Amino acid sequence: MTNPINITSQVQSMTGARSLLQTPGQQPVEGKDFKSILLDSLNEVNRLQKEADVGVQRLLTGETNNVAEVLAAANKAGIAFDLLMEVRNKLTEAYDEIKQMRV
Repeated sequence: MTNPINITSQVQSMTGARSLLQTPGQQPVEGKDFKSILLDSLNEVNRLQKEADVGVQRLLTGETNNVAEVLAAANKAGIAFDLLMEVRNKLTEAYDEIKQMRV
């Protein structure tokens, strides 16, 4: 069984924005940068999609009869993909808004 994507801990570990808000005398906070968190999330969604595909293949070939497990894996992969698409949409909206700013 797979672990669910833990978005809360990933959001809390985003330190790139925090380091920009620090005053010059403060020490930088250690942690992952936004790029690594995003790439880790992409890899996790990809892994969940592959796991669901393998489950469907095993169900179709008769290697397993556990339909509930395959359905749960497919639902988990679908939800993870939907969340990824929402993050992408929000990032695109933020980029468009920044592009329209006057300097």
